[in-house]
Amino acid sequence: MPLIALTGGIASGKSTIARRLAERGAVIVDADALVREVQAPGTPVLRRIEEEFGADVIAADGALDRAALGQKVFGDPERLAVLNRIVHPAVRAESQRRFDEALLDDPEAVVVYDVPLLVEARVDDPWDLVVVAHAPASVRLRRLIELRGMDEAAAQARIDAQVPDDRRLAIADAVIDTGGTVASTLEQVDALWERIRAR
Repeated sequence: MPLIALTGGIASGKSTIARRLAERGAVIVDADALVREVQAPGTPVLRRIEEEFGADVIAADGALDRAALGQKVFGDPERLAVLNRIVHPAVRAESQRRFDEALLDDPEAVVVYDVPLLVEARVDDPWDLVVVAHAPASVRLRRLIELRGMDEAAAQARIDAQVPDDRRLAIADAVIDTGGTVASTLEQVDALWERIRAR
């Protein structure tokens, strides 16, 4: 079972790549979805977040108030590191469970871990392939403004808060250039799929 990490900066086209790989037959494990699951109401992770950051990060319905938590950690590397120490181990355990489950279901499955924070959180894993979705920061900035409705300052701050592109590219076994058309991106993904299946 090939275990592939797919990473990239915000608005880099990772979701487009993941969707295409799923269409081709890959099992996608989405790290962002796992984060939401491990932080759901009633979970040990959410209780730890409340203990560490205060009751005001919990919404009236008992769910995590992501905006309130974001205000406490955004731009504060120390507080963000504390949050990551709470969340990442739970996400790591759940992702491993999903990988194992996929292997049990189909020993020949291609499993893709869609993980934005690979450099920050999981570079020690035994990946068969690390795929980086890459587009210039100027392209990603435009996408955040035009497609997600962010103002320029907020969009730039989100990009600046992530690791620099060169750190992601340094761990890449394959790079999908997403700076052009969607058709060009899908063409590269299809070529990558053929490479994976030929292994």
